[in-house]
Amino acid sequence: MKRILLTGANGLLGQALIWRLKGNSTLLATGVEPEPELSPDGWEYRTLDITSATQAKELVYEFLPDFIVNAASYTNVDGCEKEKELCWRVNVKGVEILARLARRKNAHFIHYSTDYIFNGQNGPYAEDDRPDPVGYYGKSKLASENVTKQSGCRFTILRTCVLYGVGRGVKQNFFLWVYNNLKAGQPIRVVTDQYNNPTLAEDLAHATEQVIRIGSTGVFHAAGSEYVNRYDFAMKIAQAFQFPPDLITPITSDQLNQAAARPPLGGLKIDLARRVLNYHPHSIEDSLSYLKMKLEKYGSNG
Repeated sequence: MKRILLTGANGLLGQALIWRLKGNSTLLATGVEPEPELSPDGWEYRTLDITSATQAKELVYEFLPDFIVNAASYTNVDGCEKEKELCWRVNVKGVEILARLARRKNAHFIHYSTDYIFNGQNGPYAEDDRPDPVGYYGKSKLASENVTKQSGCRFTILRTCVLYGVGRGVKQNFFLWVYNNLKAGQPIRVVTDQYNNPTLAEDLAHATEQVIRIGSTGVFHAAGSEYVNRYDFAMKIAQAFQFPPDLITPITSDQLNQAAARPPLGGLKIDLARRVLNYHPHSIEDSLSYLKMKLEKYGSNG
């Protein structure tokens, strides 16, 4: 049975990974929080700050993982512009610590990146397209890829975009922002000029499981199957949950005055992951049907 060390266990992706991996591995899930959001059932939880080289070394040397799966990240795009030091510490230095430990203990390092490493002038992008990030978040994630590659460890980088879903105590994601506002009858403004392929967290967790099963290395794009702008995605959410569509007003990015620039034509081509990882993400319609069922069963804490 493979030994897997997971970071960022209390986030949206971390929780999806726990559900995917706990039955088929010896799973040690970690987070900076003192307690896990999910009840440990068939897996163990420990507190870990990935920016602490001492903490990380002690845990890795004790557990001796076959795989280190790093779902810990600072993903607030605007926050990264304002808290650059924190962003770099988590997204780059923490990754460098984990990647070097993976090399020393011969573990396979799985790390997540983003379509925000591209400038968004000509998306969706393939794995070998040239990175050119427009904001600090994208710059930090590109740097995290570089330190991973330079560490000498066996690695897989999974790039994704607009990760969404529900989970216990998770931070706001685009789906939850739309869902919670529309459910409360609050009008929202959504941009029509930012394109990506939104990715259900469970689909990215499945891609990760495939990497672990097959042992594939290198860079793969694991994102959603449909290329849409944010407004169209919000309208699909409204339709799926029977919310009034007139609560959603279409606008353009320049009306938002966001702290960080966004790639307008972002998104990722997933052909390589389809071929090598047998990765077949759900349609947006099927994903929203799944989330509707999950919300009805578990409430907003999914």
